[in-house]
Amino acid sequence: MAREDAVRCLRCLLYALNLLFWLMSICVLGVAAWLRDYLNTVLTLTAHTRLEEAAVLTYSPAVHPVIIAVCCFLIIVAMVGYCGTLKCNLLLLAWYFGSLLVIFCVELASGVWTYDEPSIHRSDMISLKSRMPNYGLQRYQWLTHTWNTFQTEFKCCGVIYFTDWLEMTEMEWPPDSCCSNQYPGCARHAHYRDLSDLHQEGCGPKIYSFIRGTKQLHVLRFLGVSIGVAQILAMTLTLTLLWALYYDRKPPEPTPPDPPPGTDPGPLTITHGPQGEAPKLGNTRLAEAWSNAATTSNGHGHTQFEMERLS
Repeated sequence: MAREDAVRCLRCLLYALNLLFWLMSICVLGVAAWLRDYLNTVLTLTAHTRLEEAAVLTYSPAVHPVIIAVCCFLIIVAMVGYCGTLKCNLLLLAWYFGSLLVIFCVELASGVWTYDEPSIHRSDMISLKSRMPNYGLQRYQWLTHTWNTFQTEFKCCGVIYFTDWLEMTEMEWPPDSCCSNQYPGCARHAHYRDLSDLHQEGCGPKIYSFIRGTKQLHVLRFLGVSIGVAQILAMTLTLTLLWALYYDRKPPEPTPPDPPPGTDPGPLTITHGPQGEAPKLGNTRLAEAWSNAATTSNGHGHTQFEMERLS
């Protein structure tokens, strides 16, 4: 009964861990997809600068294709582990343990290989101004769209201040994406009427903060560590469950059956002792048989002696 309770407890824990694997893997995929969009925007604005290299070093462990593939594979492995635990199948549980071990090694190697602290300074943000003169040109429409998207999403304007647009381009007022309340011509109206309608913070500090690490990146790192710890725990529980199931299915050692009542127990074994002593018998039944034989023999000997006296 105690062993059955232990196996039931192990199965419940593995159910919970597999459900946790599903939830954490889906969260990692969702956050990584969200970060990839912003990372592509930042890489477009910081192309050919030190900020681009720093952004790649910071976010490559989080949005690396290997990590995305591992999370997708972990969802499938968790399903196999759930089925193996439900059916108590030794083969599925063994495959589940091996897959978790391989995934853990890949995650550990990828994390160590891609981890590196970026070396950037606030002065590097000035290099972003080199991307501003191409704004609005026909062959740089993708860059124009990226600037507008970033300024709208992060509520910023220019690199340090909105006057960077007037300094680095031939524009007389900033783009409309700098307005807090956007509509066609809002930047021109704000430039001549009320500058408070424009975003007062530059995009350089926003990009710098993004490269140094966002809350979403910290969440991904926490999820990565949690998945690793959960995998170690799941592998330990799987090994324990495999041992328990194998021990239960191991056939017991054969024991010789008891002879049925009324059957001959086997040949009699008589051990002759020294002269003048009765033979030693193997068991009680043999002793009784020998006693009966001795009594019969004594009776025949006494009858023969009486007949000789009468003659």
